[in-house]
Amino acid sequence: MDLGAFSVSLTVKDLAVSRAFYEKLGFEVTGGAEEHNYLILVNQGTVIGLFQGMFDRNILTFNPGLAGPDMEQLSEFTDVREIQRSLKSDGIELTEEADESTSGPAHIAFLDPDGNPILIDQFF
Repeated sequence: MDLGAFSVSLTVKDLAVSRAFYEKLGFEVTGGAEEHNYLILVNQGTVIGLFQGMFDRNILTFNPGLAGPDMEQLSEFTDVREIQRSLKSDGIELTEEADESTSGPAHIAFLDPDGNPILIDQFF
């Protein structure tokens, strides 16, 4: 199953302080919007998202249709609804489901066995 590009979405208390910290580790801002309280940062092959006031916990994030740290858009990819059907058939309980009657952007969410949140977020 191809889940797409991977990143870690970090919940932060102060976006500016967290940005400055991760920039000291060599990360560069490549996306997001400070006015919307989130930034995407990259350091070589590692992608992190900093989110202030959006989530309660850190989240493992996958983006179908995107590849690599540059988040290159793919012409062919596994739709999030297909991933949803596969996970459900394997007995994975979803906490958020995509509407099967739609196409395009959608997301699903679930927890791993230890309660860590996983988000599969398709942008297009």
